[in-house]
Amino acid sequence: MRGSSIKRKTKETDISVSLVLDGIGDTKIQTGIGFLDHMIDAFSKHGLFDITLTAKGDLEVDQHHVIEDIGIVLGQAFDKALGERRGINRAGYFVFPMDEALSVVAVDLCGRPNLQFKAEFRRRFIGELDSDLIYDLFKGFSDNAKATVAVRVLEGKNDHHKAEAIFKAFGKAMRMACSKDPQILDNVPSTKGVLE
Repeated sequence: MRGSSIKRKTKETDISVSLVLDGIGDTKIQTGIGFLDHMIDAFSKHGLFDITLTAKGDLEVDQHHVIEDIGIVLGQAFDKALGERRGINRAGYFVFPMDEALSVVAVDLCGRPNLQFKAEFRRRFIGELDSDLIYDLFKGFSDNAKATVAVRVLEGKNDHHKAEAIFKAFGKAMRMACSKDPQILDNVPSTKGVLE
């Protein structure tokens, strides 16, 4: 079973995550930010990843440290669980409609971090979540998963729907990218023979 556990403790945050790549979407998420819990749960359910994540931090100062560090820890967990990335599809994408919203996420688990993020929110806060920091979560993830991630919101009026469409599309895209291809189980999916 492909999985990993990561713990990160700084003066600002204390975060632990357990990940099973080939799961069924079971989650136990406690970040202290209700809407973020909901988004990580949606990501997990649609990617069929089992995730247990606990995050504590200086939310009395700002959400930035907690959210960025969650992205870092989730990225590290996926990087560790994927190992040499042998046999994986490597790339994945999904277009997810959520009522009037439409989001696209594409992922390449290529070993080279890069984030393209084009999403605009009309409100600063979606529930308790500071919408400005969704970018920072994806940046932390992309850098530490060593993945190229592209996020686009193509349509939408309701910020909740736009954000939820992003995280659901992200789950589906990651599921596709992490899944094993039976034709190349012993191979690294790269003309170079390595993903770095």
